[in-house]
Formats: sequence, C-alpha cells, structure tokens
Amino acid sequence: MVVVYSALVMGALGLAFGLFLAYSNEKFKVEEDPKVKMVLEVLPGINCGACGYPGCEGYANAVVKKGDSYDKCLPGRKSGVTEKIKEIMES
Repeated sequence: MVVVYSALVMGALGLAFGLFLAYSNEKFKVEEDPKVKMVLEVLPGINCGACGYPGCEGYANAVVKKGDSYDKCLPGRKSGVTEKIKEIMES
C-alpha cells in the first residue's frame, strides 16, 4: 500500500510542478524583436568577433537595438552582408 501512496504523491507533485512551470513560462516570456533573427540569418555565423561584439548574435542585437553601424562585419563584406542588413532595417 505504501508503494501506491508514494506513486500517487509523486504523480501529484509532478503535475503540480508541471503546471507551475507552464504558468511561469507564460508569465515571464521574453519577446524578441524579429529583426534580430533576420539580421542574424544574414550574418556569416562564424562568431569571429571582428566587429567588436561577442559573436554574431551580439552584433545583430547591437545593430537592431542600438542602431550600430551596418558595415562592421568584416567576413561578410564580400557576400554583401552590409546591403542585406540595410534592406532588413529599412523594411
């Protein structure tokens, strides 16, 4: 009988914690600007740091949120990253 009670208690605790986590996920959701993701897809993704930011995601956030310069990605200059970022930011 102890096994049955233990299983019921563990099941109830699992359900309670699952509901709490689902509620917390919705309550504390962080909205991200879709332009950051679009700029990140345009960047080469090699995370070299030549732009002065810690990786491509840091540079994409700086361009979208802080209005940083579009031409800091040195590896992406040959493939036209600067023009693509300008198109994204103007739309």
